Amino acid sequence: MPGACTVSWSACMPMPERLRVRLAMLLLCLLPALAAAAPRIGVLTMEPGELFFERFGHNAIVVDDPAGDGPIAYNFGYFDLDEPGFFANFVHGRMRYWLVALPMERDLAYYRRTGRGVTLQWLDLAPEQARALAQGLADRARGENARYDYDYFTSNCSTQVRDALDRALDGRLRAQLSGRSRGHSYRSEAVRLASPAPWMALGFHLGLAGQADRPLSRYDEGFIPMRLREALREVRLDDGRPLVAAEETLAPHRLPPAPAEAPRLRGPALVAGLVLAALVLLAGRRWPRALAGFALAFWLLAGLAGALMLYLWLATAHVFAHGNENLLLLSPLCLGLLPGAWALLRGREPKPWFRALLVLVVAGAALAGFLKFLPFRPQENVEWVLLLLPLHWALLRRLAPRRD
Repeated sequence: MPGACTVSWSACMPMPERLRVRLAMLLLCLLPALAAAAPRIGVLTMEPGELFFERFGHNAIVVDDPAGDGPIAYNFGYFDLDEPGFFANFVHGRMRYWLVALPMERDLAYYRRTGRGVTLQWLDLAPEQARALAQGLADRARGENARYDYDYFTSNCSTQVRDALDRALDGRLRAQLSGRSRGHSYRSEAVRLASPAPWMALGFHLGLAGQADRPLSRYDEGFIPMRLREALREVRLDDGRPLVAAEETLAPHRLPPAPAEAPRLRGPALVAGLVLAALVLLAGRRWPRALAGFALAFWLLAGLAGALMLYLWLATAHVFAHGNENLLLLSPLCLGLLPGAWALLRGREPKPWFRALLVLVVAGAALAGFLKFLPFRPQENVEWVLLLLPLHWALLRRLAPRRD
């Protein structure tokens, strides 16, 4: 039969030679099958680390080609601190990351050394899907194709993995995960994972605007590598089989686990706001100059924070910081109060406009509180209102009381 493999003609040969011929011809028969074998596709998920830029975890796509030298990890998380203009681009929200292909074991070495857990999910892709994904990743990892515009929430190392898998599955990932939500938001996830570093969590909470508070679908949650790992476990193929064929742990997680939820701050913020307001009212009677010194420091910090938030809104591409209502609570106008605070510290009367400007600052804080009662202003900054509104009001009462 044309194309069929046969070894019967070698039956008359001596045994050792006959065996070698049989093995050689068997190998020749298997070569086309080996060449056509599809690669295995997997997803590596690395747990959060201790450095601030490791708090969100990490992931990569693994391609294990039978014809290759071992599994290759396609990692979308590379950047270069020495790149010209890197820090300026970072500040302005114009960062460029790139995809790097490297041996999986080399990629894992750092995570094992630093105690970060690693899991590998092998996916049950059809052969043609696996080949197309592997080829697409190989093409994209070459030259300028590897570069992409980075965004913390919508275009990071994990969303690149998620979207590549979704394309390979003809949109099945998005179709099964987009209509479902657990109520998480970009803010809640960022604050949750950053909470082991309080300065980082407070920075996210203060700097993110209302765009970060919309409920995320399960697909959107995939900007967090661990959430994407959870979601992949639930995805089903056309015939009902799970997408994840097998899951294994490649490295144990030896660091404290990531927090399960964001800290609840409303109660502590209210208590702190009332205590600060009470202390201001008390100090205004007994230690007016000490209160003026406190006001000088507070208004300086508040004004600088407000100026930074205003800059992020008007001069950068950090869209999730645009239109931040915390500008009403930490207003750049506070910088205009500094001469009045300095005058009070020296025992002098501030200029006549000082009280009018302070009233305007307090009115802004009150407006921030009023916005919490409006359904179309979804920004989750109640904690900042509870903390700062009482303090602004108390400073007005003690440092610029109404004179009849």
